[in-house]
This record gives sequence, structure tokens and C-alpha cells, in this order.
Amino acid sequence: MSETSKGKIVKVAGPVVVAEGMTGSRMYDVVRVGELKLIGEIVELKGDTASIQVYEETTGIGPGGPVADTEAPLSVELGPGLIESIYDGIQRPLDDLVEAEGSFMSRGSSMPGLSREKKWHFKPTVRQGAEVGPGDIIGQVDETTLVKHKIMIPPVIAGKLKSIKKGDFTVEDTVAVVEDGNGREHQIRLMQRWPVRNARQTQKRLAPNTVLVTGQRVIDAFFPIAKGGTACVPGPFGTGKTVVQHQLAKWVDADIVVYVGCGERGNEMTDVLTEFPKLKDPRSGEPLMKRSILIANTSNMPVAAREASVYTGITIAEYFRDMGYSVALMADSTSRWAEAMREISTRLEEMPAEEGYPAYLAARIASFYERAGRVQCLGNPQREGTLSIIGAVSPPGGDLSDSVVQATLHVVKVFWSLRGRLAYQRHFPAIDWLTSYSFYKQYLKDCFEDTEQGEEMERFTVEAMGLLEQEAELLEIVRLVGAEALSPKDRLALETTRSIREDFLHQNAFHKVDTYTSMTKQYELLKTVLHFHKEGLAAVDAGVDTAQIFKLAIREEIARAKYISESEMDKISEIRERITEQTKQLAGSAVS
Repeated sequence: MSETSKGKIVKVAGPVVVAEGMTGSRMYDVVRVGELKLIGEIVELKGDTASIQVYEETTGIGPGGPVADTEAPLSVELGPGLIESIYDGIQRPLDDLVEAEGSFMSRGSSMPGLSREKKWHFKPTVRQGAEVGPGDIIGQVDETTLVKHKIMIPPVIAGKLKSIKKGDFTVEDTVAVVEDGNGREHQIRLMQRWPVRNARQTQKRLAPNTVLVTGQRVIDAFFPIAKGGTACVPGPFGTGKTVVQHQLAKWVDADIVVYVGCGERGNEMTDVLTEFPKLKDPRSGEPLMKRSILIANTSNMPVAAREASVYTGITIAEYFRDMGYSVALMADSTSRWAEAMREISTRLEEMPAEEGYPAYLAARIASFYERAGRVQCLGNPQREGTLSIIGAVSPPGGDLSDSVVQATLHVVKVFWSLRGRLAYQRHFPAIDWLTSYSFYKQYLKDCFEDTEQGEEMERFTVEAMGLLEQEAELLEIVRLVGAEALSPKDRLALETTRSIREDFLHQNAFHKVDTYTSMTKQYELLKTVLHFHKEGLAAVDAGVDTAQIFKLAIREEIARAKYISESEMDKISEIRERITEQTKQLAGSAVS
């Protein structure tokens, strides 16, 4: 990226630097600040004075220092080499920086996001002389065993394919030449750049109508997210937001996973970086990193780079979506991103809105989530891609009236409400079933190949949710007048809801079997719990005391059913047979 020496520093206020003599500069141009050439971005222009948010520590930078304008917006490099990479907020490869500079990165480092030395084997999928346009796929690179990286024509280029090569190339090598209608030639490389603040172009937006299976029972069965959907996970400290995000990143039914750690604690990001390389993809058995990209911007890194990290992640995710892949983006957490916006806004002396956040907070959050969706991709061959966004929010004290939470809820379609009360009871995931919601639940039955099974699952979730809502009313009665006031059927309902909570909704993220549950197993587990309720009601009608039903030996087997492996699911249907057998024995002895 070329640099033009322009201005000089007149003021430094934390991550914000003010420079004069910036005539001709544009909003969001990337600049190099000071002798160390720190990376910054112009966020305000007044005459020839520019306010710059610097993405690195500004210690030692003072008035009189030079400012060079690259005359280009903050962009990411898109091409082979993204998968398995770990980047900072402005797409500097952390693994390569550790090798080059050690554990402590020097300021002003400008290592590119994609390796310039590594060669990739490019296989063309179109012939010389073909007419090509924006988004057309002209070939592919086998980036990993799980990802075929499609090489696409950049959005502004169209014409006749004058030449195309096959072989091993670096990302900067020319693999094809396109001649446009004016006779100009355009070099096509394996790599392209894209400004992070601009959404990538698509042919058409489509309705998200397929559930994104996560393997987490409370989410898939009760509050599912669609492929191309948006979800928000707010909750107070200690309720497991990060673990929920980690679980989704590990097990979500997506071709590509982009995980953005935005302003979170370093030890949590360390867990991700050490765990991911060891994890196996449940579908292929290959390491999960072979379809993952991690962006780490921890709380001890410069504040301004938090904002950039979110945009870097979403742009990379859109790029893979444009290839026709299903992509899931985890942002943990958007509150830290909003706090970075607030700090920069304060330094710019902008008029604050509610809680000190800038007035454009809601617009920024909305524009981020609106980049999700199921789309018909640009170019040929015709293909569909999906980008799902799941953002964690960390409101102070768990206050859901917080500006960031409210601005997020206005645009997302799924709300997973984490409650401290559940976390203190060691119930994880601590998603509150009474306050959470999903607008994609209508597509749940389509998760099953067997239509009848899908329709049954839909009925089961409605019945289970009805029981959970009934439990809240019954517990209030118990608090007021005592458990003795409840009828036998109400006592059975309370016992069934306890089973739904403990044996179905509760899930151990660190258990090798319970960490992931397929939709078929979820169906079997929920059917078993509700079968116990149904048979229990029949026994109560036959005159059996509820205390005897609760003491049945089969109760222990129901509780352990979630630890039965996917390959032995016939054991769960056997449990239902024993439920019927044992309750009928009770009913028979009651009648006699």
C-alpha cells in the first residue's frame, strides 16, 4: 500500500491523534502515524485537520510527528491462507508475528494478512475465451481438507477471459487476465482486497428458512437460529456467555466458523486458541481448525482496534459466504465494541447520547447485524450462501435495559437470555426458557428427514414449554400455601418439569458425549421425558400415589439418557418401554 506524506501531529488524546495539513484526505482513509508508522484511520475531517483513531498504543507519539496517508480505506486481504489463521483486529497474523518478533509485537508492524511466500495449487474451472463477470468462479484452491477455496472475479471487473493458468502460485501472482469492453486488461490474482466497512455485494437476499443446528438442546429445540439468522446472547458476569459462544463455534452446523474475541479477557481467548486445534469436527473427524478463522483482540490490546476486529471478522465471513458456503460468525462481545465506540466518541468531543454512548450506536449495531442473511451470491455458477451472526452482549450488572442490549434486540430475531439465578444453581447453559424467544422456530420441523418425526418434535417442544410455564405458576402457589395444596397431577407436572430442566435443558459442555446432541437424539430424549409424564398421568388416574411414581427405578435411567452415545440411541427407546412397564405395574397393584 503506497503512502503519501501529508500532515503533522498537533494533538494526542489517548488513541485519538489530531493532524494538520491533511488536505485531500478522505473519511476512513488508513494513515501511518509518527516515526513508528502506527496504523490509524481517519474518523473526522474539519478543513485540513483530521482526527485519527490509532489502532496501536500511542505512547511516545507527540506533536510535530509525521502523518502519511495511504489514500485507501481499512481493508482486509481475502484469499487462500485465511483458514486456520489467527489474526489481531486489523488482520495481522499473530502466529507469524510470534515467529518474527517473539511474544511481544513491536508497534507499527505491517506484516500482511496472507503469506507472500506460500504457493497454492490453482485449478481453473473455466476456459480461456469465456465471458466472465463480477463474482464468477474461475477456479479453486484446496485450502484445507475441508475447504475448497473458490477464486472469484472481483465485483468491478467484467469481460472476456484472455488467459488463465493452472499450477502453483502465490497470492500475488497473476492467474488470469480479463479484457473488458474498452480493451483494458485486468490482472486476476488469488488474492483480492475489500474495505471492511462496506458490505460485499450480492445478487439477491432470500428468506432464512433452515435451522442452523448447534447441538445445544435448549437452543435447537426451543430457541433455534436459522442459517443466515441473527442472535443475541446477553447476560451478567459469570453466566456463561463465552462458554455458549465457544460451544456454538465448536459444534455449529456451518461450513466455515469465524470467531471474533472482541475485548474479552486474555485467558478466555487463550482457552479458544489452545482448545480449537485439539477439537475434532463432528461431521468429518478432521481438526476443527481446518474450517475456522480466529480473530483475537483481547482487553489489554488497544481500544480502537476492537471496532476494527468486528468489521474484519464480518468481511472475511462475507467472502466465504460469497463462495456459496454456510458461515457462522461469533462476536464476543459487542458490548466491548460499543465501549470502544464510546471512548473514541468522547475523545472526538462528540455530543453523547444515553449512557455516554454516541448517538449513532444503534445505527452501527444495526448495520453490523444486517450483513447477516441467506443470499443468492453474485456471479456464476448460481449458488446460495448464508452468514449467521451470534453476538454476545455484556451489560453492566446484567441489566437488559442497557443501551447496547436494547439496540441489539431491535435488529436480531433470536434472544437467548442468560440468567444469573440459573448460573448460581449450576444450570448451564443458563438460558432462561421463560424470557428467551426465537422467530425461527417455525422451521424446526424441517431439521428432520422424517416429516412425521419433525412434526412430533414441534408438538413436544410446545408441550414441554407449556409445562415449564405451568411450573412457574405452581411454584408461586407452593411459596404461598405449601406443596400440600397441589393436586396429584400438579405434583407430577412439577416433577416432569424438573426432569425437563435437569435431564434435557441442562447440558455439560465438558462431557465428551453430552457436549453435542444431534437433532434425532434431542427428539428421543424429549420424547422420553414427556412419555414419563404421559404414563405418570395414566397411573395417577388409576389411583397411584405420586410418591410411588417418583420412586420408580427408571427415573435414574431417564436422568442418564443424555450420556448415551449417538451410536446407541436404541437404548433410549428401551427406556420408554420400561417406563410403560413400570407405571403399568404400579397401576395394576393400585387397582388390585
